[in-house]
Amino acid sequence: MADSTPQAASFNPALRVVIAGCGIAGPALACFLKKQGYEPVVYEKTKAHSVTSGGSSLMLQINGIKVINLISPEIVKKLTASPAVSGKPMAQVLYLSQVSGEEIIRSDAPSQYLDTPSADGAPPLPFQIGVRRTTFHQMLIEEAQSQGISIHFEKELTAIKQDDSSMLITAIFTDGTQTSGSFLVGCDGVHSATRAALFGKEPATYTGLTQTAGLSLTPPSLAPPNNPATFLNVFGNGSHVVSYPISDTQTSWAVTVREAESRETWRAMGKEQQDAFCRDAPYKDWKDPVNEFVKEPEHVIKYGLYDRPELAKWHQGRVVLLGDAAHPTSPHLGQGANQAFEDIYHLDRLLQAHIPSPNTTTASTTLLDKIFTEFETLRIARTSVLVKAARAQGEMRVVSGEKACLARDQTLKSAVPLLAGKAMEELKKHPF
Repeated sequence: MADSTPQAASFNPALRVVIAGCGIAGPALACFLKKQGYEPVVYEKTKAHSVTSGGSSLMLQINGIKVINLISPEIVKKLTASPAVSGKPMAQVLYLSQVSGEEIIRSDAPSQYLDTPSADGAPPLPFQIGVRRTTFHQMLIEEAQSQGISIHFEKELTAIKQDDSSMLITAIFTDGTQTSGSFLVGCDGVHSATRAALFGKEPATYTGLTQTAGLSLTPPSLAPPNNPATFLNVFGNGSHVVSYPISDTQTSWAVTVREAESRETWRAMGKEQQDAFCRDAPYKDWKDPVNEFVKEPEHVIKYGLYDRPELAKWHQGRVVLLGDAAHPTSPHLGQGANQAFEDIYHLDRLLQAHIPSPNTTTASTTLLDKIFTEFETLRIARTSVLVKAARAQGEMRVVSGEKACLARDQTLKSAVPLLAGKAMEELKKHPF
């Protein structure tokens, strides 16, 4: 069957790269590949109006911000503009104990660990930027489309065929259409159809933790201009709250607790469920600012946190995974999207090193296997450490009983100041 996706006739299959998934990673990767001379095309299973409707926020960190700046310095400018509308750079970190009522840590480290781009006269890049996920996601999609990159919605991947003789892959979608290209990159997230096509379906392991997340007006105790933009962690008895501003007026927050698996209660909340949450949540009795978050929140969603088995390899033939499709992680280090950006940078770098001119070089399966093997060898070593560290962070943060909580708080007080600087310096080294 001939290629039956829209606009198929206008593309050269030998230059086309099929990207499965239009989350954060898909359009970002497409922008890099377009600059190299490829013809990337993005296929997304959801409808156009719903693709940017998921999630509350993201904490972009310096390793991801450096990659975003390569895609478009204008995006970074929008995210760091004043007044803050589309994003908010962090100025301080604050840890509080709900159990003892004490301040555990206060540090201006985020405002100290800046990174200077190579462009002459460019301002330093901030270490962390809180962003509303939908706003940032839309920026990436619009940037890709402005470069002439096609994005096709309601295209759910169901199978992949590889043909060594033609040096092409064929992606087949549930609506019966299909498309061909030189290679395929699975950027289709935790529930990756690309991963399932390569390695089969795997059961997800429930970590025992849930998060309830939302957006609220920034409470007066954290609001500008009298307060610095604060990355806040509040440690309670059997719970942990994290929050950060995503603009001058809004703050994103998430509550992590340990509870039994109950998928039927995990979803975006309607008004009735949201009102019940605000009325019954124990956090309404916590000290300011946590109690302010649950008074009149916007877009509250509850979800379970899951792990998937670590993969020994991320590719087969002419198909490779990156981002959450390859290494899904719990959110406790804030590195999910940032590690996807590192993946994108290194995959693009390796493709450019081995195939400097896609217009004149036909990529054999042997060559792509070499590139993808080099890519996954580099990235598996790094991401596996971070996935395990994120899981450990969640376990450490959510403990029950006064004695265990006070011991946790003391560990944080003594260890974090020593380790945070090293961790920040390490992040600044990546991905370049």
